[in-house]
Order: sequence, then structure tokens, then C-alpha cells
Amino acid sequence: MVAVVAMTQRKIPVMIPLLGEEEALAAADAVRSGWVAQGPRVARFEQEFAATVGAAHGVAVSSCTTGLHLALVVLGIGPGDEVIVPSLSFIATANAVRYVGATPVFADVDLATGNLTVETVDTVRTPRTRAVIAVHQGGVPFDVAALRKAADGWGVGLVEDAACAAGSTAYGQPAGTGAAIAAWSFHPRKLITTGEGGMITLDDADRAVRLRRLREHGMNVSAADRHASAQPVLEAYLETAYNYRMTDIQAAVGLVQLGRLAGLVEQRRALAARYQELLADLDGLVPVRDPAYGQTNYQSFWVLINPEFGATRDEALAVLAERGVSARRGIMAAHLEPAYADVAPGPLPVTERLTRDSLILPLHHALTADDQDYIVGILRDLARR
Repeated sequence: MVAVVAMTQRKIPVMIPLLGEEEALAAADAVRSGWVAQGPRVARFEQEFAATVGAAHGVAVSSCTTGLHLALVVLGIGPGDEVIVPSLSFIATANAVRYVGATPVFADVDLATGNLTVETVDTVRTPRTRAVIAVHQGGVPFDVAALRKAADGWGVGLVEDAACAAGSTAYGQPAGTGAAIAAWSFHPRKLITTGEGGMITLDDADRAVRLRRLREHGMNVSAADRHASAQPVLEAYLETAYNYRMTDIQAAVGLVQLGRLAGLVEQRRALAARYQELLADLDGLVPVRDPAYGQTNYQSFWVLINPEFGATRDEALAVLAERGVSARRGIMAAHLEPAYADVAPGPLPVTERLTRDSLILPLHHALTADDQDYIVGILRDLARR
């Protein structure tokens, strides 16, 4: 009788959040404290995150999407205004513009970084342009010096969509340092996570006060301050606003995660460097790299597939999946989605090239050198075809 041994196929996820016992204990402590809504842990997380990215103020919110929405509200953007955004971004970037009744205008991006540039923005700028939302795409910082200077010269607001950028740098400073207003994500696909959740960072104290009010129904005094008062507090509601708050349970997890950030960035950069070395002699694949003015946290590690490679992007995705590797298509293009079928953008050749021909490879704290060798081996097999 011959024994049959089942072979277990290797499974390599594209991303795994680093969550451990410290996060579990921090969340449990918040629950045991009896204060689980927005409270003292949120305030501490705001302060520590803002300090990490070089901003004076942090305003915790329920997601990066709601952060982008509130950023446009405090800039006074509304119906009749145009906001320039990259189509090459998660759809939330463009959606935030529609939330305030403004019109999103899609600009093309740089092939190497996937980011807006002064030139691509200026190409679609009109007298109705009131703001630009520039994305640090996949953690690759955009040229903040150039785009901030240009936005100031044009007299338009610049919102930085830093959803993926915690731990990235530009011109030797953390991404977000010096930003007029930036929004961050703590979704599990990001380096640090609170499950869901986001943050707005800025240096303007008056705007920070209004942002805190806007996230909490427009109240002139926070729920935490009311509960902390020894005397009854009769709050007033100063404007129509939103419920975009973060909970203390989320913030407790976020504080632990923030302590992991530097180590995670160091590890991901080492893994990315190894990918780049392994792929260096493979014709037809161009790995993402640091721009000349900064360093990426490699929230995503993507490769651009050129025609001389042995397979298309979709064929590569299928073969990787068959062999247990959970890769992803490159960053989406919002203008190609049904939700934006009513928008007639100008030519976006680089955007369409990147969204069609780029591939995101697994990169996370649990990825081993053997995993990387296995993944690159599959790509080499495809190239030989």
C-alpha cells in the first residue's frame, strides 16, 4: 500500500498587518477603562502622530476619506469649483471632491513615481481650479517642494493625500512636514493600522479647531470635555457637520502601532532593495524606486511590465495566483471606473499605462527571503516564455 502525501501549496499574501499582544492589551485596557469613544487616547494619538510627521496639530478621524472631505470643507471648496486630482489613485481621492459638490479634474502622473507633477497639474488647470489633491502614491513621495511652490503661486489650496505615506520622507523630512493640510490612512493595508481610521495633520491652529468641531457634529465643546467637566456644560452646534470620530479603542491600537513604524519602514526598505537586486537583470520589468528627492516606505512594491517581458500583467497575475502568490493589479484609474463614466478627461496616457501594465508584489513584515526567491522565480519563468 502506497501512502499518498498531500502537497500543501505555498500561500503568500500581498500584505499582512503587524498586530500582536501589545495591541490586544492596549485595546483591552481601553475597554476596561470604560472610555471607548473619542477620548484621552485619541488626544494622545493625535499629538504623537503629528509630532512623528512634523506637524503642529493632528485631528483624528474615521478614515482618510473623511479626512480628505473635511480638508476640502475647511478650504471652502464647493459647487462651481474644480479640484485637480490624479486619476491614478484609490477612488476615494476623487470621491472626496464630489462630496463637497465640486468637480474633479483628472491630471496625468509621472511614469517613475506615479505622482502628479507641476507640469501635469498645470496642463489641466483653469480659472475655476481652487485646489489640488496630490497623492504620495504607494508611499512614494511626490515632489513637495515643487508642487507646494507652484500651488502657492497659482493661489490654490494643496491637500496632500498621504494615505500610504507614513514613514516616507521628502527632502530629508517626514512626508507631511510643512504640508498646509494632509490626510492619512490607518487601514490594514497601510504600514500602521487602527483597523479603520485616519488623521488630518496641519500647522494652522484655527483650522485645527474647526476640523475638530466638524468631525463631531459641529459642537463647540467636545464630548470628552463635557464629560470631564465638574459642572453641567450646555453645548451649542455651530454649523452643519459630521460624525467622523475615531474611538479610543482604535487610538490605543494606533499608539502601539506608531511605536513600530520606524522598524517597519527599515524592514520594508530592506525587502524592497532585495527585490530590486533580484529583478535587476530581468528584461521587461521596472521596479519602483526612490525618487531623487526622497525615500519611500514601500507601502506598495510595484513593477512596471514592458512589452519585452514574457507575459502581460494580467497573465502574470493569473500565474502568480495559481502558484499561491497573492499579487495585485497596479493602482486603479478612477476615470476608467463606471462611477466616473460621466467625466470626459483629457489624455491620460501615463495613468492608463500604469494601471494596465503594473503589478503589486507581496511586501510585509512576514515575507521571507525564500518567499521573495519563489516569487521572482515565477517571474523568471514567465520571462523565459
